[in-house]
Amino acid sequence: MALCIAVTMYTGAEEAVHIVQGGDTIYSIARSYNIDIDTLMQANGITDPQKLPIGKRLTLPQTNASGRMEYRVVKGDTLYSIARRYGITLEALRRANDLADTYVLKEGDLLRIPDGGGDKPVTSSGTGTVTSSGTRTNTKTSSSSPPQAAPAKSGTIRWPVAAKEVTYMTGKLYGVVLIGEKSEAVRSLTQGTVVSAGPYRGFGRVVIVQVAGGYLYVYGGCERLSVKEGDKVASGTELGKLGLDTISKKPQLFFLVYQSSTPIDPAKAPRT
Repeated sequence: MALCIAVTMYTGAEEAVHIVQGGDTIYSIARSYNIDIDTLMQANGITDPQKLPIGKRLTLPQTNASGRMEYRVVKGDTLYSIARRYGITLEALRRANDLADTYVLKEGDLLRIPDGGGDKPVTSSGTGTVTSSGTRTNTKTSSSSPPQAAPAKSGTIRWPVAAKEVTYMTGKLYGVVLIGEKSEAVRSLTQGTVVSAGPYRGFGRVVIVQVAGGYLYVYGGCERLSVKEGDKVASGTELGKLGLDTISKKPQLFFLVYQSSTPIDPAKAPRT
């Protein structure tokens, strides 16, 4: 028999979850709660329905009184990762929830998920566009990307990996995508302190290095990490190994740099 309980999130907000029992399958759980299987899998980041360990806590996507789908924000979520998960545009998600561009997502926030995601595809890295079906098609850099051409892949600029291709991201995130070799070492471009290291929805394992001058260097797309939070790193320190992106199936690193919370061009960020 299905077991549904309410758990208290960090914000105190209640959320319906299902604790996987012996004999449960993703199909039987979806049927028990009258939830679409794909929706249930997307809400829990499940890619293989055969791998469902006993004791796993599954978030049950909610609907409001009008029947619209809702999502309760958990630790590690970003608006971008949620939009990417549901195959909708970031703009459509913001519009559906009346959120300003400067809004900071908080655990426990309840977001309305728009039907169909609106009239534009989700924009991701310069390697392509994620459509509402979750597939990526080749595309040129959009008008929301920086006006300059993609930076040189070798010679004049040093990158965290030996980049074969370098393209700017499109959409709201401002950074570059570097195509390298699977399991290639991802190296810090600066000295600094690791302030975050771990999995991040949609970006594999991510390392964030805090650098003097108010800089944060973000390295996303690792399959495993070589550092932990609190570690001191030097320029050239291995942070992890490059993994395969779940959508493009390419070994690619998402590299972003912020100064005082403002994104800057990674090609022009200080190297030490």
